[in-house]
Order: sequence, then structure tokens, then C-alpha cells
Amino acid sequence: MKATLPHGNWQPREYQLPVWRYLQGGGKHAELVWHRRSGKDEICMHHTACAAFRRVAGYWHMLPEYAQARKAIWDSVNPHTGKRRIDEAFPKEIRATTRDQEMQIVLQNGSTWQVVGSDRFDALVGSSPAGIVYSEWALSNPSVRAYLRPILAENNGWQIFNTTPRGRNHAYTTMKAAERDPQAFAQILDATQTGIFSTERLAEELAAYIAEFGEDYGRAKFEQEYLCSFDAANLGAILARSLTVAERSDRITDRVVFDPKGQALEISADIGRRDTSTWWFWQPCIGGYRIIDYDGGFGLDADEWAERLKVRLDKYRLYDATNPEGKDALGKIWLPHDAQQKSFAAKRSAVESFQHHFGSARVWITPMTSKADRINAARVLMPRIAFHETNCARGIEGLRSWSFEYDAEKKMFSSEPRHDWASHDGDGFSYGCVVMSQQKPPKPEDKTRFALDQTIDELIKKARRRRLENE
Repeated sequence: MKATLPHGNWQPREYQLPVWRYLQGGGKHAELVWHRRSGKDEICMHHTACAAFRRVAGYWHMLPEYAQARKAIWDSVNPHTGKRRIDEAFPKEIRATTRDQEMQIVLQNGSTWQVVGSDRFDALVGSSPAGIVYSEWALSNPSVRAYLRPILAENNGWQIFNTTPRGRNHAYTTMKAAERDPQAFAQILDATQTGIFSTERLAEELAAYIAEFGEDYGRAKFEQEYLCSFDAANLGAILARSLTVAERSDRITDRVVFDPKGQALEISADIGRRDTSTWWFWQPCIGGYRIIDYDGGFGLDADEWAERLKVRLDKYRLYDATNPEGKDALGKIWLPHDAQQKSFAAKRSAVESFQHHFGSARVWITPMTSKADRINAARVLMPRIAFHETNCARGIEGLRSWSFEYDAEKKMFSSEPRHDWASHDGDGFSYGCVVMSQQKPPKPEDKTRFALDQTIDELIKKARRRRLENE
């Protein structure tokens, strides 16, 4: 039995035609900020099916978390037809194999399509997809894009980002970048533009959201999900509002630079073995703190991170009157308590590894505090912190997305942050806030004091010599 693609009676809806034509015409980069239930994933899957038969390669449909991928895509049923969505886009007639456990379909021409999660993208590196759909991009780990973009570029592949907003995080940034790129397709479609919902139905949806989540959170979610508002209150976000204030106060800018005549650098971290780790580079200054650099990534052990940090630290040298090349800028590296743990596979703990590379005097453990205390320290310290915008861009994205878990039963946010990709950035930053808040800030320099290496008698003699020279 033969099958045509797109399969069956499916046709793009009228408002979907512009992006469909762009993609079918060979477009490589689409950003779709469309409202809930507008068919974002549906059109992406049908496009992928067509692309997979034009070019034999691997294709991914990526959700924020692997655990939600099965429910949201693999097992999802179209309520209008009663059929699984993957069967509508990839009919069984065109398949060679369906691997349910791996959520992968092998097509008859050799192409593969697989549902994956951005929280496990480290396990995917090494593969060579020719097309990737980033579904719910605003909730995904933005690091995945940096790791996979070179692969797509090498393969002359394409990428689609579809999402509803979650504040002005990385999805807002990539959307704006696409709007400036003449080769990309960028579109925001809210529920008042597509004609899917009547005014009365939207009012019912708003009322349902308020009933389920409460007035403030329900209205904010409705504005995000149906009106595609990047400016809707991102309730539950821990530091997003403080970062907006910092931005408006000109404390997130590339003018926040390392002062070679200032204090030594303090590095706070959240580190995991073969897991995501984050590193914040603090320089205490009069009145507050500069965060002049940031690093983060996955898949490196403690020794590999130590070597990587050494390279980054080489960029910064403190002034030394006796050495024209300056001196080492590192003060201390602050590791979390779990860095003291050993595993059977490791010869030594993360702390021991860092002490081996930097010396025991420079490797310290962050004071033991509760998450609530760390969050409070971060909120209190934020008005006194400035960030180098470019160096810390990835970390700032994480802080914007760092949020409390929402308890649907109690209709309130819990006191525990949600454990997702952003929690690593939030933890590393808040550890640093605890350390900084317990240290004495540098004192303002006294411009009126005499040089410390001169006595009063020497100063009198110098004054006499100058007077005699002028006579």
C-alpha cells in the first residue's frame, strides 16, 4: 500500500501556510511562538515526515524533558480523529520499524525519526541529525542549541523552535534574533489572530485558568499560553524581577569588567560528576560585587573542569608592581557540600581534585545553609550585583528561568525551586551569594593618607628638598 505525504487528509491551516511554504521551500530556521492548541507540533511532525523522504538522515523531535516526551508526543492522541499523532504524520505504510521503548521510527528509505529530551542531550551528542524540532523551547535547556547547532551547520540541516512564552528568557532572545535574520522565519500568533477560538471561548478559558491556578497565576498563564505575551508576569520566578531591575539600572552590561587593581576573584559553583555544572566569577568591589564571567556545561569530571577553569582564569591578572605580567587573580573556589563525596568509579572527591590543581588554601566548601536561606541571600544581594552581559549571558538566562515549583492541589508555589536545567545556575549563584554576604566588603580607599612606606621625617626632608630646588 502506498502513502502520500503529508499523510491522509491533513493540510496546513490557513495561518500555518506561510511557515509551511517556507519550510517546504528549503527554509533552515523557523521560530514559531504560537498559542496553545494551534497545531505547532502537528505541522512540525508533518514537515519532518516529508523532509525525511526527501533526504535520508536522522530527525529529532525534542521536548524539554525526556519523561514528558512520551505523553506529549509519542502516545498523544488527536481528539478530533481519535488517532495517535505519530500515526497521522508517519503512517505505518512508510515505516520499516517502530521502536516503542526508544520512541523511534525507522522509515522504509532508511531515515529515522526519534522523540528525545533536552535534559538528556549529552547522550545524543555524537549523532548527526539533519533536522531538529525544539518543542516548548522556552522550557528547554538552552545549552542544547549551542551543542547541536554546529552539527546542523555541518549537515546543512534545519531547525524549528516552537513554543509559548515564559517571560523574556532564551526563547525571547532567539525569536528576536530570527526577526533580524532575513534567512529565518519568525512569527508570533496569539489566539485572537488564528480564528480557532471565539471571544466567548477565550473568556471561558481564562475563567478556567483562574479557577485552576488562582487569579494572579491563572491570568498570567492565560496571557502566556493564549495571548503569547512575553511580558506577562512570570509568577514563581525567583530572580526574574530583580534581573529586570538590574537591566534597567544598567547593571547588566559589557561595561562591567574585571578590575586588575581590585579584589581577587571568588568562584562559586554547583558541580556534579558527569552532570551539568555552573561557575560564577565574582569580584568584590566597593558597594557590591561584579560578576565578570560565567562557565557551564555537562559531561566533564572535576579534573576536566579544573583544567578548563585554569584556561578561563588566565584571562584575568591582578596588578603587581614587581611583575609586569601581574599576578594570579584567583582568590578561592567555593564548592558545594556534595563535592566532598566519593564514588566507586572516582579515585578522589571533587574537592580533592580541585585541591590537587589549585592548592588546598584556595578550595573551600560553601557554608551549610538551607535552600530558603540561599534564596533569601540571593534576593538581598541582587541590588548590589552587576553582570558582564556577554560573558554571563547563558547564566543570566538560567537565573531568569529559575522558578519555584507550583502545587496544583494547594494552588500555590512551594518553597522548593523546580529541579530543571535552570536550577543548576540558580544553585551556583545562590551559593555565591551566601559566601559574599558572609565576607567583609573592601573598604573605600582613603585618598588623604600618606604612602605607607614613608615616615614623617622622610616627608619633611622631601618637602625641604623641593623648596630648596625652587629657590
